[in-house]
Amino acid sequence: MVYIRAMPNHLQRRDFLTMSLTALAASSLPLQHAFAGNGPKVFTIQQVIDALLADIPGTPFPHTVDTIKAGDPSQPVRGIVTTMFATDAIIQKTIDLGANFIIAHEPTFYNHTDETDWLGNDPVLKFKRDLLDKHGIVVWRFHDGIHAHKPDGVRMGVMQALGWDKYYDDANPPLVNLPAAASLDRLVAHFKKSLDIDKLKYIGDLHQSCQKIVLSPGAAGGRSHIAMIQAHQPDLFVCGELNEWETSEYIRDARYQGKKIALIVLGHSVSEEPGLQWLLPVLNKKIPGVPVTHLPSGDAFSIM
Repeated sequence: MVYIRAMPNHLQRRDFLTMSLTALAASSLPLQHAFAGNGPKVFTIQQVIDALLADIPGTPFPHTVDTIKAGDPSQPVRGIVTTMFATDAIIQKTIDLGANFIIAHEPTFYNHTDETDWLGNDPVLKFKRDLLDKHGIVVWRFHDGIHAHKPDGVRMGVMQALGWDKYYDDANPPLVNLPAAASLDRLVAHFKKSLDIDKLKYIGDLHQSCQKIVLSPGAAGGRSHIAMIQAHQPDLFVCGELNEWETSEYIRDARYQGKKIALIVLGHSVSEEPGLQWLLPVLNKKIPGVPVTHLPSGDAFSIM
């Protein structure tokens, strides 16, 4: 069964297209690639992980959060779901799809390293673990690896979603030089439409002109943000998430001093979600014949 959640029509079309292209890519592969011997080739979940890591320089990393969070990776893979967060809702949708492997970009158990001892016998944790265990679902985090890919898979997914991949500069990955300047209000509208964002935060004059942009998806942190601003002196700095005592305060002071830099804060999840969609054709090529679906976990917040 394919799970289709209630959503605006334009999102239904986008999700349908994503799943349709995934199915088409798998079905159009040469049969000799999808089949071995007298039957379909069977991949284990660990083989899927190994195939993804084969493209990442320096793996396996000695210290990484890219570990199995739940389940037995030696089992055959029946279907793969990519997502930002392996929420309870995503886990249930994975079960409904008949899949048994979730590739999540961010933590599953509410902290960066997915430690759970501090939670004790917490009922929210127990519910999630029981749901995973009952249905034999494997959750693997793919964070350090996808960012270490050359180029960064998350960044490329975001650039493609924005239609800016042609402006990618391998020598300066965070930097986007637009061919022509655009007003801040036009860029805000472009981000909202391209990344399906209802509302976002910004600092700046909506009529100011922006051409040199620094794009930092996710939550790199204030020191990293400010170092990028110092290095590139952009008209506009765009990030996923920030601590509100760091980057935003630096930009507020810079503007008071007469600098024309603007800031857009997209939100963590929506700023990296396209990177997990970027994985779909990669998986279809490496693991032919295995159903692959991207399920957006979305923003946890509602905005009034």
